[in-house]
Order: sequence, then structure tokens, then C-alpha cells
Amino acid sequence: MIDLRSDTVTKPTKEMRQAAFEAEVGDDVYGEDPSVNQLEALAAEKLGKEAALFVTSGTQGNQLAVLAHCKPSDEVIMEDNAHVFVYEGAAMSALAGIQPRTIKGERGAMNPEEVEAAIRPEDIHFPETGLICLENTHNKAGGTILPLENMKEIKDIAQKHQIPVHLDGARLFNASVATGIPVHEYAAYTDTVQFCLSKGLGAPVGSILAGPKEFIDRARKWRKRLGGGLRQAGMVAAPGIYALNHMIDRLAEDHYNAKVLAEGLGDISGIEVEGQVETNMVLLNVKNLGLTSEQFIQKLESQGVLAVPYGPYTIRFVTHNGISQEDVQTALSKIQQAI
Repeated sequence: MIDLRSDTVTKPTKEMRQAAFEAEVGDDVYGEDPSVNQLEALAAEKLGKEAALFVTSGTQGNQLAVLAHCKPSDEVIMEDNAHVFVYEGAAMSALAGIQPRTIKGERGAMNPEEVEAAIRPEDIHFPETGLICLENTHNKAGGTILPLENMKEIKDIAQKHQIPVHLDGARLFNASVATGIPVHEYAAYTDTVQFCLSKGLGAPVGSILAGPKEFIDRARKWRKRLGGGLRQAGMVAAPGIYALNHMIDRLAEDHYNAKVLAEGLGDISGIEVEGQVETNMVLLNVKNLGLTSEQFIQKLESQGVLAVPYGPYTIRFVTHNGISQEDVQTALSKIQQAI
């Protein structure tokens, strides 16, 4: 089975398993796990932030950011297909008591003028704007890269209005490898940032939330409140250390394979690749086949290829560690057979 559903299906490498086996551990709630402490310090250094916190998932990292930045009744500005809005179970409303305010973007990027217009003026009728959320790369837009200049303009607006900016950088290292821009330059235009170890970087579990030390102290307390206090977590932190030291540059292989997949799909009659492939995601439209995305995915599965629906007629393929060039060619053959 060729699994192109997500880069979350990666398996830890032999080296990661060995790192987990040999990890030094302690009680992280007491701050005594050496491997967790090393991972957090390494992540903070790479992002150019003062401190970092190891969390169980990207969703947890994003929600801790909202909880630590905002107070109940605040409003948070985000793109209308942002992961924090579409895929996190309305957690920011359920947990933080905030109201999302969405702006329709272009390939995941919000217009800075529209962001500024959405910031609430002082009025007893309105909520207060407590946070602006960005996403890079943008999942729902197909792994698109948020331009650095766009982030800078929004950050300048946020500073003018004294509003913090949080970056959902679940796949930020994909953006960095694709553009050659270091992650710390992207992070410089945010107050806080979350990135996933368990996607393209291939670690078995975990994400990082980074920002000022005072913010991380608040987020750590919120993590504990939500039952996220970790004990001998070095066994899952150690693979994360390996990922940050050894798995970043190889993301270029995933990007190459995604482009090869997109080019091959473009040569198949009756289907259409949506947008431009920038990182490790390919969006395929099957409307001209007279099939829904769900129906076509069933056909693919019978051919030994797994993908996910991304709309009524759109299917998402994601390349990742474990998907080889040979797998891409086989998948293209199987897709042709399904059609």
C-alpha cells in the first residue's frame, strides 16, 4: 500500500528508535528530563526564540498559544481555511472562550490591509482583538508557502496595534527548505511559533511551542491544567532531537517527489492538478471524471494507493519520508488504472 494521506504516517527511523532506547530521562513536570530540556533548548535556538515547550501535538501547541495570549471574550484573526479554525474542533472557543474572526486569503495568505481593517476599535459593543494567527506552510491551500514579506507586513500592523502574532508553523521547515530562508527569519515576524516534529521531520510524536520565556511559562502552566504534564518524556523527545539534527535537509526529497507526482498527474486525461506545488502536497481535482473525491479515493484504495478528500472533488496527496521515487511512479500507474 502506498500511503499518501499525510506526512503524519511516517515511521520513526532506526536511528530514532535507538535514540529513544538510549534516552536519558527524568520527570519533566519537575523540569528534570535531560532529553526534553535538550530538545527545547535546541528548538528555541533554531527559531531564535528565548524558550520552547515540548507538547504532544500541533493542535495542543496552537491551543496553548491561544490560551496563553488571550483572555475569554477576545477575538482572534485568522485565514478562513486556517488549521486552527477548520481542523482543531473549535478548541479555541471551547477552551479559551474566544471568538474566531476569519479573513479569506489568497493561497493561504491574508491581505495585510484586510487584517488591519479586521482589528476591532475600542467600543463596548465589540470584542477585543487578542491575537493574529498565521499558518506557514498553509495546509488547506495545498502546502503553500506564506511569503516572508506578507508576514512582515502583518507583523508591522500587529505591533502598531499592540497585538501578538502566533504562527502555526506545523510544516515551517518545509517552507524553509523550499525557499532557503532560515526558520529563524520566518519566526522573527511572529511573537510565538509552533512546529511539528511528527510530520515531515518524521519523529513519532510531538511538537514545539516557542516564544518569550514569560509566555512559555504561562503555556507550561496551561499544558499542566489540560493534563499535558509529561513525566519521563525523554523517550519521545530523543527522536525529536534526532529529527532536528538529521531530518531537515531531506525534506527537499519530498518536495521533488511531489513535483514529479504533480507532473505525472498533469499528463493524465480527465483530472486536473489544482494550483502550483510548492512543498510536499499535491491537490487533484476529479470533477471531470463525474466522480466525487470520496468515490475516487475508494477506487484508489482498491489499487493500493491511499489519499484523503479535500473537498467535494479535490483529493490531497502528501509525500514524506518512506515514499520513494519508485513509489511515486507506481502511484501514477495505479491512478491511471483507477481512471
